Amino acid sequence: MHDHKGSIITTQDLSLGYNHKAIVTNMSLDIHSGEFIGILGPNGSGKSTFLRAVLGLVKPLSGIITVLNHIPYRGNINIGYMPQMRSHAAMANLTSRALLEITYNGLSYGPPILSKGQKTEIQNTLELVNAVSYADRSFHQLSGGERQRIYLAQALLGHPPILLLDEPLSNLDPKYQDIFINLLNDIRRKLNITILFTAHDPNPLIQIMNRVLFFANGKAMIGNVNDVITSETLSKLYGTAVEVVRFKDRLFVLNETQQNILGEVRHHHD
Repeated sequence: MHDHKGSIITTQDLSLGYNHKAIVTNMSLDIHSGEFIGILGPNGSGKSTFLRAVLGLVKPLSGIITVLNHIPYRGNINIGYMPQMRSHAAMANLTSRALLEITYNGLSYGPPILSKGQKTEIQNTLELVNAVSYADRSFHQLSGGERQRIYLAQALLGHPPILLLDEPLSNLDPKYQDIFINLLNDIRRKLNITILFTAHDPNPLIQIMNRVLFFANGKAMIGNVNDVITSETLSKLYGTAVEVVRFKDRLFVLNETQQNILGEVRHHHD
């Protein structure tokens, strides 16, 4: 048994998958309050499935997962979630502030009736993500980086202690990636929230994540970056020779044919 003091998310011998077919098995881990966990691994290795399990959208095939000492359940207000895919159509002409007001109201019809406290919280959340200057412009005029911050504000409403972000960097250029990650880390420190963050490329996260949760080949491993993202550890995890190459403070995970196995890596400008 692990020590569960200060644990926000725990799993014991957890197996996850769909239609009785496991994607990842025997996961045992503890994620602590205030950690920034980078979740890495090739597509289809279980990264998003794990987020879905935390959200209560996927039931374990076997083993146990607890979130804040409870079995996960849908609609848990203690979890803020920023999904990967969005349709912008519905929000085309709304301002960002209106978008956050609607979030509060759920999907009920008519203009939202907000209390003074809720309006204040929306304003405070906009300040937290540095979005006040464009909160009253229409959403479809915003850049990708600005939209990401509004989505982040949406996930932060109600001060959830856990924040899940599924590939939030995938559509951002490198400058905005850095801005977004640094902003997230500031918010994590201010609010002492726990962040789980799936990504294709470890490099933008290296300076910031406390630990890395790496999925490959039906298994998962958690630990410090320097312990997990090594040739030896990943070769074991993948069950085949893997080489981790360091180049100018950047890490690349290569297979025998020298392909980068974490998917696309965009050049990261300093």
